[in-house]
Amino acid sequence: MLFIATLIAIIGYAGATWLQWQRLSSPDSGQRNLIRVLGLGAFAIHGYAVYKVLHYPEGIDLGTFPVGSFIAWVVVGILLVSSLRQKLDNLFIGAFPMAAITAALAAFGPDTGDHRLYPGGLVAHILLSLLAYSIFTLAALQALLLSRQELSLKHHQTRGLVASLPPLQVMERLLFEMLWCGFVLLTVSLVTGFIFVEDLFAQHLVHKTLLSIVAWLVYAILLAGRVLLGWRSQTAVRWTLGGFLLLMLAFFGSKIVIELVFHGQPPAP
Repeated sequence: MLFIATLIAIIGYAGATWLQWQRLSSPDSGQRNLIRVLGLGAFAIHGYAVYKVLHYPEGIDLGTFPVGSFIAWVVVGILLVSSLRQKLDNLFIGAFPMAAITAALAAFGPDTGDHRLYPGGLVAHILLSLLAYSIFTLAALQALLLSRQELSLKHHQTRGLVASLPPLQVMERLLFEMLWCGFVLLTVSLVTGFIFVEDLFAQHLVHKTLLSIVAWLVYAILLAGRVLLGWRSQTAVRWTLGGFLLLMLAFFGSKIVIELVFHGQPPAP
């Protein structure tokens, strides 16, 4: 069932991505509802696949591929809900393929065999961390679109993707709404980590902890710069992508190293 569910989800995401790409040349083609239906269907089936790759009788698998699939699934869910009130449809072009790729890796990739039960406080910390990372993933996609939009407008290119985007000021506002939301979640995640994780600076966690703290500082400086100095456009894009790169290294770089060094059996956090 996992194989079939993953395959159906991939096909749904691919179809929705292709339709959204086609919609760039004709935003009023009436395909929006079909894209959302395909995306929602793929999201629902992907949810089943995420459950299957995360949950085992012995506990939860927090390996690189299952966690990546879960994060992409959350990103798609947040995007589908947010697009009901904001013009975010073009982010589907990045989010849907990411979800399809991570779903495939989780279902067909190697199993680390590290399935374990976690106490409630640690589960809360993990969920907050993953949710924060998901929001910052959306912010990174939004930053890339904002950068493309600004460069196109400077070169007086107003067709295709740029024509389908909201005004530049609205794009910036949406970006900073995502950043504030992700920053609050990351802050709470770090606080709960210090409370519920026995030793955040243990050998197998130190890189993740330090990179997460540095990423938090990057986003704090960016948001302070926005409030106090009016930072915007390419400055905001560079700081957003820089913080996201640090978080990506913290979440996946450290996990990959742990799985390689400890052969999928790192010490319990």
